[in-house]
Amino acid sequence: MMEKLSAEEFDRNLEEVQKRLKAALEKSGRSEDEVTLLAATKTVDPDTVNYAIDKGIKYVGENRVQELLSKYKLLKPVHSHFIGHLQTNKVKDIIDKVEMIESVHSLKLANEISKQAAAAKVQMDVLLEINIGNEETKSGFAPNAAENAVREIAKLPNIHIKGLMCIPPAADVPEDARKYFRNMYKLFLDIMGKNIDNSSMSVLSMGMSHDFDIAVSEGATLVRVGTSLFGKRNYNI
Repeated sequence: MMEKLSAEEFDRNLEEVQKRLKAALEKSGRSEDEVTLLAATKTVDPDTVNYAIDKGIKYVGENRVQELLSKYKLLKPVHSHFIGHLQTNKVKDIIDKVEMIESVHSLKLANEISKQAAAAKVQMDVLLEINIGNEETKSGFAPNAAENAVREIAKLPNIHIKGLMCIPPAADVPEDARKYFRNMYKLFLDIMGKNIDNSSMSVLSMGMSHDFDIAVSEGATLVRVGTSLFGKRNYNI
């Protein structure tokens, strides 16, 4: 887990993130209601997450199933997303505990989400994860396979496709991510224009602490911010 963050430190961090977000929106001529700030809470203790909720954070995202389950009953009311790599055998554990799964990276996973959602009598909103950099080490649909994946997954019961998500290739300079965000937005608009049944294409989740300003300027509607809010994680604690 991460070291305990003081209230003052979080307040400063939140103010700085909000300033960056506002500046990016103004620069690109967008309004504040066009982008959702999601707090990525991996390794963040429940008390700190609850403090963030008290300060106005409305969306949180977990990367690990085990961590989500351990915090689930301890958090105040909040919109909860799963944003990490999800194995098919873990779907049943979270299907009734999150509002959205942002990391649907395969047809196999989508089928399992549909099956478990039906069993739990819930409707699950999902985003398709796009491997926008065509990296061999990353999961997700290739950009040229995205439209077909949307068409296939949209046919499944108890699933509603709300949009796309991506993590661009790692870069030393945040600006290097811009071309990937731009390509992602083009793909998003292209699929939106196809008006595929059961796919609203209302959410484009891209951008994290180091590059969310760039993602916003290139069309993101949801940004996943962890380190800039909660500080650097210490995995040795």
